Amino acid sequence: MGKSSFFQDFKAFAMRGNVIDMAVGVIIGGAFGKIVSSIVADVIMPPIGLLVGGVNFTDLKLQLKPAEIVNGVEKAAVTLNYGNFLQATFDFIIIAFSIFLFIRLLAKLSRKKEETSTLAAPPAPSKEEVLLTEIRDLLKKQTEKE
Repeated sequence: MGKSSFFQDFKAFAMRGNVIDMAVGVIIGGAFGKIVSSIVADVIMPPIGLLVGGVNFTDLKLQLKPAEIVNGVEKAAVTLNYGNFLQATFDFIIIAFSIFLFIRLLAKLSRKKEETSTLAAPPAPSKEEVLLTEIRDLLKKQTEKE
């Protein structure tokens, strides 16, 4: 297997419609995730924090070991930052719900499109069907005359 064959195979793979669509989806999904994270952190969480007593969720933590000074060097406190986990969980739930609503909207639109396509005029009959219809009509006329 030569180099050119390998690169041709890779090019054929990379230029497939599905791979490019997936890459675009990943890029847009990343940007969408940033937008939703900002909405959650900057718009949704502050009012929720106010409702629960002015708490900023990202600042919530459980101190496992306090900060200490050893030989003149300050060692940071050991903390369990569960507030960041809560923030990420809210981000995930809102992103998942947004994607669910978007997919549901697309499904409704595709159903409406299918319904309108089924309501469209039926296709014109083929030449054979037209000929058979004419023969049937002629036979009916002959039997009516008799």
